[in-house]
Amino acid sequence: MKVYLYFIGKPRDPNANSLAADYLARIAHYSTAQSAEIRPERFDLFARHPSARKIFLDPLGRTMDSEAFAQLIGRSEMAGQDLVFLVGGHDGLPPQWRDRADLLLSLSAMTFPHELARAMLAEQIYRGFAILRGHPYPR
Repeated sequence: MKVYLYFIGKPRDPNANSLAADYLARIAHYSTAQSAEIRPERFDLFARHPSARKIFLDPLGRTMDSEAFAQLIGRSEMAGQDLVFLVGGHDGLPPQWRDRADLLLSLSAMTFPHELARAMLAEQIYRGFAILRGHPYPR
């Protein structure tokens, strides 16, 4: 299983981006993990990852606690299915992509800057792997 994090647009805050990069490095202890900033008009996410589970962040998406999120990661890991996460840009998700997601996920009912959402998502993915492995980090 591989984990891909895609972000639409470029971050304005380099500190938030470095925080996300730190958690990506931690995720790499458990799974191959890659991240990239993309432009939807130049990147076909669905052709690149046809069999991956696509989870897009959306304010109206499903909420779950860290334990449930870890179980989602665990099911994909057991199935050997790659996970693709997408954080939308300032205008949200591309309308033609939103309906094609396997899961729309909300990090919170609150709205966060996209840069912070990147770091929060990467941290939750790391936390999910740590929960699955019984690592003391989540305590």
